[in-house]
Amino acid sequence: MIPRIPLIPDPLGRIHLPGDLEAATTRGAEVDPEQAGMTTRQVERIWSSARSLYKSGVHPALQLCVRRHGHVVLNRSIGHASGNGPRDSRDTPKVIATPETPFCIYSSSKAITALVIHMLAEQGVLRIDQLVTDFIPEYAQQGKGKTTIAHVLNHRAAVPSVPRESFDLDRFDDGDVLVQAICAAKPFVKPGTLLAYHAVTGGVILGEIVKRATGQTLREVLAQQILDPLNFRWGNYGVAPQDVPKVGLAYTTGPKLLPPMSNLTTRALSMPIEQAVTMSNEERFLTSIIPSASIVTSGDELSRFFEVFRCGGELDGVRVMRPETLRFALTEQARLEIDLTLGFPIRYSYGLMLGAKVVSLYGLDTDLAFGHLGLINIMGWADPERGISVGLITSGKAIIYPEVYRFYGVGQTIATEVPKVPIEDRPF
Repeated sequence: MIPRIPLIPDPLGRIHLPGDLEAATTRGAEVDPEQAGMTTRQVERIWSSARSLYKSGVHPALQLCVRRHGHVVLNRSIGHASGNGPRDSRDTPKVIATPETPFCIYSSSKAITALVIHMLAEQGVLRIDQLVTDFIPEYAQQGKGKTTIAHVLNHRAAVPSVPRESFDLDRFDDGDVLVQAICAAKPFVKPGTLLAYHAVTGGVILGEIVKRATGQTLREVLAQQILDPLNFRWGNYGVAPQDVPKVGLAYTTGPKLLPPMSNLTTRALSMPIEQAVTMSNEERFLTSIIPSASIVTSGDELSRFFEVFRCGGELDGVRVMRPETLRFALTEQARLEIDLTLGFPIRYSYGLMLGAKVVSLYGLDTDLAFGHLGLINIMGWADPERGISVGLITSGKAIIYPEVYRFYGVGQTIATEVPKVPIEDRPF
């Protein structure tokens, strides 16, 4: 009798790639690229780069949507929303991901939160230079009384993490647990000085400011002032309980992290990556308002959200922000400065990650692009110089893997294949 050999997970944390990638691919509505000043060959090269990323084997699902001049030239998905994680067997029931499948976009949520803050500033509800204590008096503890909203937006509030025990899913909707933990936290330096990515804390502070300034939750403000007028299906902080089964799962993939990378990731997230991913699939997380992490949307709608701002704050006759407010929001606040949390330089504005000529998330020569990275192979961005808005969502949470360059290769391919537009044709 031949002994049964148990299924051994791939040590590199890879999935079972479908034998027929086309059978695992779903296409949404796309226009003829010529309507947007592109060619079919350019679009297919972009999609080829996305397929190459999927074939790295660490992303159970991938969505990519590219708009140019408002036209959807590419809107596709490949892979599975559930059932094809690295620990799933070939017999596990699998659900194909489509361009309509919503996923949690983690830290890409920060861009949306920041833009809501700037929208409220334009309305006179708050000012970016105001003190946090003008809205949250108890935040003055431990010498944080001079912290401004601007410090929080540009990751200089000096409270980049909080104790792990503060992350109580049963009380996330209450919000007070994290707020009070951050209020009691001691800054690691004088607020307003050093750059250190606030993975969770910054969004919590901003969400509390919105609640106290408007009397509404961040979820309500976003829905009433942006999502509902523009008929978005997804794009808010969490989903309704009945929509939780529709959300694609996230998976811990890739090689197991070892020190010092595991220590760096745990410090940034205030918990190990495996715990963060498991938590993010739970209903309590997916229905909670977590301003820095719980936006749930599709690649299509993420692209459309950034299209609003690529167009200068107006889309389909709905204006949510004046161009001058957006220009202020994009004012550079950090350039080639090492982020003490992430360990590498990011060009920041007031709440968004900016592109650059060389060191850029969005490819070379993208210094006018703006958007945000999400844990850690998700990106939403707009590039007014090329007339594009992009949503790239993957469901594998691999921090380091041999083909990680392919993720950034998607942005580089887009930057290479999409021609720049004349200055006079740019909305702002």
